[in-house]
Amino acid sequence: MKRGLPDDTTVKAALTLAGRAPSVHNVQPWRWRIADHSIHLYLDRERALPATDPDQRDIVISCGAALHHLTVAMSAMGWAPVIHRVPDPADPDHLAAVTLVPHRPTPLDIQMSKAISVRRTDRRHYTSWPIPAGYLGLFTERAAAQGAVVHRIDDRGSLRAAAQAAGRAHAGDESYRFELAMWSGRHGSVDGVPARNTPSPRPDDELPARLFAGSEFTDPATEPDHADLLVIGTPADDRASRLRAGEAISSVLLTATGVGLATCLLTEPLEIPEQRAKMRERLLHDLAHPQAVLRVGWAPTSAGKPPETPRRPLAELLVSDDDTVARSGR
Repeated sequence: MKRGLPDDTTVKAALTLAGRAPSVHNVQPWRWRIADHSIHLYLDRERALPATDPDQRDIVISCGAALHHLTVAMSAMGWAPVIHRVPDPADPDHLAAVTLVPHRPTPLDIQMSKAISVRRTDRRHYTSWPIPAGYLGLFTERAAAQGAVVHRIDDRGSLRAAAQAAGRAHAGDESYRFELAMWSGRHGSVDGVPARNTPSPRPDDELPARLFAGSEFTDPATEPDHADLLVIGTPADDRASRLRAGEAISSVLLTATGVGLATCLLTEPLEIPEQRAKMRERLLHDLAHPQAVLRVGWAPTSAGKPPETPRRPLAELLVSDDDTVARSGR
């Protein structure tokens, strides 16, 4: 970047941390361009999941999480981000342009940045220890700052019904099953869901889990899952709103990690339009569009942390001006 702005080493360090964001099937559907005075985020359509995510909602949300991770990392490094979301109407895959101004990091900036490297998706059962009410209030506050809402799900039956219906629909979809098998059960890959990170589903699970290939992760819990369930929603459902949903999800995940809670995102019930509409009506009373469900709770003290999931090298994620023009067809 130009003089007076962060050097490329700082920017690339922040982008590496941004790459630790969660994404559907760990496809990591983001690309970055470093300009003279800004950083640009693009959706990588080559990472789309036509069967799992036909309207690309999940991958835009994933990019939103990476965008928030970037802003957290830059803030901790002394640069406050100014975000312009979907800045080019002619190129909807140009999701954000980020400019930077000098900033004195706060203790919260440092705490949130540290959480990036600690956070893991933990698909195991959580214990019955209650989550303090103040934590749930903090999640709501952090999501609101990103333009989203968080509601604790009390009507677990409606969510369970939606998850079961989505599971049945996907079980009968050969394209979905093939896509899931292609992106899971991996060994030595820089993307996808490794076998070492997925426990085998249990018949008595309240919410049916995706049937990832080759599950190898051991869940030591002997009791049912006691996770609290949160739904993250946005007032609208356009591309910018989905991007903001990802930013809010990232903020809640990093906040939860910072206080020692385990987390796991659930999106499968929302991938079926009919079930998503029912969740909007029953869980959010038609006041917001549901974008993701989050399991949050305390992991068993006897269990170690889940393994770190792989990430693509930053060099694969950087694009030049020529690459960007070619991708947008202009």
